[in-house]
Amino acid sequence: MARSSADDLELKRACEVAIDGGGGKQKVALCIRVAKSRGIWGKAGKLGRQMAKPRVLALTTKSKGPRTKAFLRVLKYSSGGVLEPAKIYKLKHLSKVEVIQNDPSGCTFMLGFDNLRSQSVAPPQWTMRNKDDRNRLLLCILNMCKEILGSIPKVVGIDVVEMALWAKENTPAKSNQVSTTHGPETSVMAENDSQVNVERDLVSQAEEEDMEALLGTYVIGIGEAEAFSERLKRELLALEAANVHSLLESEPIIEEVLQGLEAASICVEDMDEWLGIFNVKLRHMREDIESIESRNNKLELQSVSNKVLIQELDKLLERLQIPSEYESGLTGGSFDETNMLKNIEACEWLTGAIRNLEVPNLDPCYAKLRAVKEKRAEFVLLKCTFVRRASEFLRNYFPSLVDFMISDKSYFSQRGQLKRPDHADLRYKCRIYARLLQHIKSLDRNCLGPLRKAYCHSLNLLLRREAREFANELRATTKVSRISTVWLEGPPGSSQTSNNADTSLASEAYSKMLTVFIPLLVDESSFFAHFMCFEISAFAQPDTAGCAKTGPIGNDSTGSTQSNTEGNNTSELAILNECLQELLDGIQEDFYSVVDWACKIDSLCCISMHGVTERYLSGQKADVAGFVHVLLDDLETRISMLFSRFVDDACYQIEKYERNVRQMGVLPYIPRFAALATRMEQYIQGHSRDLVDQAYTKIVSIMFVTLERIAQLDPKYADIVLLENYAAFQNSLYDLANVVSTLAKFYHQASESYEQACLRHINMVIYIHFEKLFQFARRIEELMYTITPEEIPFQIGMSKMDLRKMLKSSLSGLDKTINAMYKKLQKNLTAEELLPSLWDKCKKEFLDKYGSFVKLVAKIYPSETIPSMAEMRDLLTSM
Repeated sequence: MARSSADDLELKRACEVAIDGGGGKQKVALCIRVAKSRGIWGKAGKLGRQMAKPRVLALTTKSKGPRTKAFLRVLKYSSGGVLEPAKIYKLKHLSKVEVIQNDPSGCTFMLGFDNLRSQSVAPPQWTMRNKDDRNRLLLCILNMCKEILGSIPKVVGIDVVEMALWAKENTPAKSNQVSTTHGPETSVMAENDSQVNVERDLVSQAEEEDMEALLGTYVIGIGEAEAFSERLKRELLALEAANVHSLLESEPIIEEVLQGLEAASICVEDMDEWLGIFNVKLRHMREDIESIESRNNKLELQSVSNKVLIQELDKLLERLQIPSEYESGLTGGSFDETNMLKNIEACEWLTGAIRNLEVPNLDPCYAKLRAVKEKRAEFVLLKCTFVRRASEFLRNYFPSLVDFMISDKSYFSQRGQLKRPDHADLRYKCRIYARLLQHIKSLDRNCLGPLRKAYCHSLNLLLRREAREFANELRATTKVSRISTVWLEGPPGSSQTSNNADTSLASEAYSKMLTVFIPLLVDESSFFAHFMCFEISAFAQPDTAGCAKTGPIGNDSTGSTQSNTEGNNTSELAILNECLQELLDGIQEDFYSVVDWACKIDSLCCISMHGVTERYLSGQKADVAGFVHVLLDDLETRISMLFSRFVDDACYQIEKYERNVRQMGVLPYIPRFAALATRMEQYIQGHSRDLVDQAYTKIVSIMFVTLERIAQLDPKYADIVLLENYAAFQNSLYDLANVVSTLAKFYHQASESYEQACLRHINMVIYIHFEKLFQFARRIEELMYTITPEEIPFQIGMSKMDLRKMLKSSLSGLDKTINAMYKKLQKNLTAEELLPSLWDKCKKEFLDKYGSFVKLVAKIYPSETIPSMAEMRDLLTSM
């Protein structure tokens, strides 16, 4: 037989966790899986046809002081397969246990509780897997009711004796200690505290002994069925006769009882007549009372309704009434600074009045009233009148402020005096009307467009005038001499003095221009966005890499800013960018003029100006100054273009050397580039490193290509030209290459080219003076690929005699030959400082080649003697 779920320890632990989280406050006596369905009260024979649901029934106990409470808990499975509490019943309210008779298996039962709210709703039916599980659960319930409550519920549909016999057959009894208030008490229970001894619970020991004694004294004497049947018939006739006899004896008593009943019946009939009369009177009286109460209730309801209606009408009249002080301010009041507080209060009242007459804030039934409609139209007309007057005042007010500042020359830079623009007074006067603008926007958003354009046009005139005067005076007060733009053309040393002049004042003037105006433009942009009530919740930093120069603000609105809320913020941001373009358009020309002026003085100023511009670009956080970011990006592009033009001119100056006559010695642009690079490094600021590295890469690449082309004009002296110029490049840029990674890369490239040129020139000199010697060695090496070393001396021209003739002609007068080789190296070499290192390389290369020759001779001609490596090294050392 399958193992019962009542013995499942995992199920028991899951029930404990589901009931109180495993805290141990409640003990689970028994838990078992069941199927839940619905039955019908009074029709125990009908089983529920609804779909059965899996549930778990758990019998738990909870000790609270001296008392112990018993519960029946219903647990269900959640969507994740975890048990969770569904219902809880107290066993003290269990009044009935009924086994469904219509279930042939006998595994379905119902539990009736006397505290259910609706007794018309049948309790659920519980179906067990088999009778053993059913008996186990019911016995445990009866046992707990007996021990804890002292009584058992009514049992229907099952024989108690049958349950006792089942318990005796299937439950091995054992003694468990149950702790009570009087000490430990021994009770006979089954495993898991769920199986009980039904004999003890249902029939006490004394009752059982009395029944046994009674059965023992009565001799049934069942021997044969027919005899026993006859005996029962005789006893039945005897009992009937005894009953008839007792009835005949009690006849007088019965007559007295009948007479008493008849007298009582007469009294009851009289009483019934009296009650009928009273009932009629009471019915009429009750109907009168109900009629009076109904009329009274109607009068009370009417009184309360009238009172509430009067209150609502009073509130509605308050909404419809216009205060006289507000009406005068809205229709014809002044907009001076002294009256602004009254105007703001009138705006707030008008905004609230219009909002209170709208359906969300006003009951829909009131909105249909004619008085409300007429008053709403009056408020709208009042709103239009006020907005028109306020807009006309502000459109005239902004130009008047700017015209006053432009007419006063003390606001601008003058000859000999740079004046930093100060808009504090202008902003203070504008802030007076900031709240007025907010109310105008809440009343009519469309009127803000003309106001914004009027403000932008007026302030644009002021900003352009300030920038123009400041830039003109900045150029006039900056005294710096203009230097030549020719750096890499002409003989060495020419025009170097003029190029060493200090031109940092020009770049400092540009930096001062940015320092003064960039924060001003950013502040003006931010002030404009807030002053003109733009609803932009978040601003992203402009992405200038994707901005087209023809439409900076348009691109800025689509690719350089983003807002937290899409839709309304996007349209607001587009309008803001259009207004900012109108506010700041044209001011870039004054910045361009300063850049062009500084570049004409010294093109290298572009390096420092580029660094300053990049620093301001990286410092622009997420704000509303998108046009300022685009302005800086355009300045950076213009500076890069001017510097690229300077680099292209330098490359052109280098390429012109290729057209000249034969060049010998160090080319002039080599040392001049070192001076140019040193000067460029002095101008580097911030992020201009990449700009300078790109210039280095382009110029040095042209230098090397031009050098190779010049060297190929005369192949006879090509290696000498290369090694001298590459050596000069390394010597002149040694210090810079240690700190500039780009120049270090070209330094190593020049070093490799120098080594290759030296090797080619040295090999040429060696082969000129020892041609026969090394040609003989080359022939030996070629023959070793095809024949064995022993066969080489027998080849034509490779005999020992040929070897001796070759050695005599090549090594006789060896000191003169080496001297001739030294003079050959010295000839046509203009850089004398290179000769010692070149001669050392030559001796080392000659010794390496001669060593290889000695090894070949020792292998092919072992009997021949030639000067050893040590002798040759000593000879070269003594020279």
